[in-house]
Amino acid sequence: MSRRQLWVIAAAGLVFALVFGVRQSVALFIGPINSATGLGIAAISLAFACAQLMWGITQPIAGAVADRYGTGRVIAAGALLMMLGTALTPHATSTWMLVLLIGVVSAGGAGMAGLGVLMSAVARAVPPEMRGLASGMVNAGGSFGQFVVAPLAALLSGAIGWVGALTALGFLSLAVVPLAWVLRGKHPPAVAGAAAEKSMKHAVRDAWGDPSFLLLTAGFFVCGFHVAFIATHLPGVVALCGLPPAVGAWSLSLIGLFNIAGSFASGWAVGRWRMKSVLSLVYAARALAVLGFVLAPKTATTFMVFAIVLGFTYLSTVPPTVGLVAKLHGTRYVATLFGIVMLSHQVGGFTGAWLGGTLFERTGSYDWLWYLDIMLAIGAALIHMPIKEAARPRAAFAT
Repeated sequence: MSRRQLWVIAAAGLVFALVFGVRQSVALFIGPINSATGLGIAAISLAFACAQLMWGITQPIAGAVADRYGTGRVIAAGALLMMLGTALTPHATSTWMLVLLIGVVSAGGAGMAGLGVLMSAVARAVPPEMRGLASGMVNAGGSFGQFVVAPLAALLSGAIGWVGALTALGFLSLAVVPLAWVLRGKHPPAVAGAAAEKSMKHAVRDAWGDPSFLLLTAGFFVCGFHVAFIATHLPGVVALCGLPPAVGAWSLSLIGLFNIAGSFASGWAVGRWRMKSVLSLVYAARALAVLGFVLAPKTATTFMVFAIVLGFTYLSTVPPTVGLVAKLHGTRYVATLFGIVMLSHQVGGFTGAWLGGTLFERTGSYDWLWYLDIMLAIGAALIHMPIKEAARPRAAFAT
């Protein structure tokens, strides 16, 4: 790889580390927010569920803007919104304020600096044979961010209180702004005399007419459900089992740490095996990991082992998913098309985060969510098998 390519991959990985680390760590403050406001877990879960949905809604829009006008400004603007939403969250006193700050402002900013835009910048900079490994490296950045920021958030909370810690996380988001300069630019126009390039409208229409794209999109819903449920409610599961909050923070941290290895392994695997097979294997492994956790006694060791095993599969779905989008429909509008796939992921995230809080308030347990998670993971493992892993025939379109 050239120096320029390495800089782009490193910058994208650091941006994702900051964005993902801050977003995942905010869930550690659900307990203090509930104690301070008395709103209840279901109401607070609604704000986090809206955040999952907003993150998904924002990404195809941000991807379309980045595809047309460039990535740098979109990422920088997203960082500013993340800072505002996160730093102001401790001052929310009602459900609608939490939904606005966590579910709209902060999540919308995270979507603008999300994977769709980042992967577009990387795909533009590296050759096709390197994209799987490059996407795995960027994805590992998010895992590293979760590993570092979650314990940092717990440490700050103990040192300066939860309000100060959450404010500090907000200002940490501003570190994304200088990195956005490295990721500036947009896809070059078509070379004169080359075949006419299809427009964004035609690219989206073509993707929606592709059964393989639709299956991929449906499968990513399950990934969102799984990730959001665990990221939002694992600290609550820890508390329900009578274990100290540090177990939740370290569990989230270990998920991030071991997903670094999972992300690299996934990026390496997509260059050697069929990407749909890698995805089926990942979802099947998730089902087994959750089943083992449900059956095991709930001790601190169980949570740590579960986090380590789960970490290998946590975000390892991203490299083969991005790779399939690019393989099926090219890289010109990969930010837009992957943004659409991410929207499905975040609809799943909304369902997992909201349903977790709602069912817990009604039943006093998370058991039914774990069982549903296992069934969805098995379904996702099966749904990827019919995908036809070949590029769609290209037709000439007027731009």
